[in-house]
This record gives sequence, structure tokens and C-alpha cells, in this order.
Amino acid sequence: MKKNIYFMLCFLPLAILLAACSSEDAPQVPDTRGVYLLIDTSGTYTQELEQAKRVINYILSDLKPGDSFAVARVDTGSFSEKDIITKATFDARPSASNEQKRIFQAQINKFLKEVKSSSHTDITGGILQAIEYLNESGAGHKTILIFSDLKEELRPGFVRAEIPLALSGYNVVALNVTKLRSDNVDPREYLGRLEGWKQRVETGGGRWKVVNDLERLESLLEI
Repeated sequence: MKKNIYFMLCFLPLAILLAACSSEDAPQVPDTRGVYLLIDTSGTYTQELEQAKRVINYILSDLKPGDSFAVARVDTGSFSEKDIITKATFDARPSASNEQKRIFQAQINKFLKEVKSSSHTDITGGILQAIEYLNESGAGHKTILIFSDLKEELRPGFVRAEIPLALSGYNVVALNVTKLRSDNVDPREYLGRLEGWKQRVETGGGRWKVVNDLERLESLLEI
């Protein structure tokens, strides 16, 4: 019994030291959130954009100091910083943060009043731009929201299908995925779009979710 106690007393400090070293070596994930919202501006989907304002206002109210938020349009060629409507990383000072959110809302309102329908829908390009932005933000928890019917229609010559989406550690949420007229004729089209995007996201290492009930926005930024 004494031998066991002696053994424990000798090796306990070593065990504590090893545990401390292991904890220090483990990568620390920042407790900040990065959110990138893609808004589809193609065809008749522009009629849904007032709903997008509700989503944006909810996210603004939920984000904290140090969190980052960007909103971008999905149009003919979306792999471009020019498609970012507005973006911000929120200040630790409440007064400064509130002013940032006020400006953010004003820029969104201006965009929604002036937006014109695009002829094509480059969702993949928008996701690639979102990944670039969120990686640069340094956020520990990254979410891409896609406000769209998820029907990608590319201009001839655009290459997107073969490009992998590096989404490890990302949450990707499809919002307000409206059904097209052709979906009513053949529901397999709608289900096929959802399944196709799910597979692309999960193949890239991301987590996929669909939220069509915009009365349940509290689930958007779950981490």
C-alpha cells in the first residue's frame, strides 16, 4: 500500500505537467463568429428580398463584439468582392458597435430599394467568395447562409461544378428555398436541388441545414 502511495506521489507531478503541455499545444479556437449571407437576385426571387431584411436584422441583433458579418448578392458572376453589399467586424465598445449596425442596416435598405434582377445565378462563386472572406476574418465559428431557391444557372463558359468547396468547420444553411413552377410539376427537381447541394457541402467537410420556416431564426447561428 505504501509502495502504491509512493508511486502516485512521484508520478503525479509528471502527469500534471504532461496534461498542461498537451493543453497548451492544442489549437485554441477563437470564440468569435463569422457570418456571410448570400442573397439570390435572379429572376422572380427578387420578390423574396423583404424576407431577407428580417434575417439580416435578426443576425445583427444576435452578433457580439468581435463577430464579423457580410452580406453579398448572388448574380451572374459572384466570385468577386464587388458583390459584397456591406460588411463589418463589430467593435467592443457598445456605442461604436451600435453605429456599425445602424450603417449596416442603412446600406442593406439602400441595396434593396435599388436592386435589379440578374440574368444568371452563380451560387458556387458566391460560396467561394464567402469562404475567402470568413477565412480572412479569423472567426472561430463560420456560417454561410444562402437565401435562394438554390437553382444555379451559369453563363456559358463559367466553370463551377468541378471546383471543390473547402468547408471543413463551416455551417452552411439554406434559407427560404422556394419552390419553382417546374417543382410543382415534378417535385423531384426540388428534392434533387436540395440533395445536390447537401452532397457538395458535406463532401467539402461542412455541415448542411435547410431552414424554410423564417419564424424559427434562432436556429441559424447555432454552434
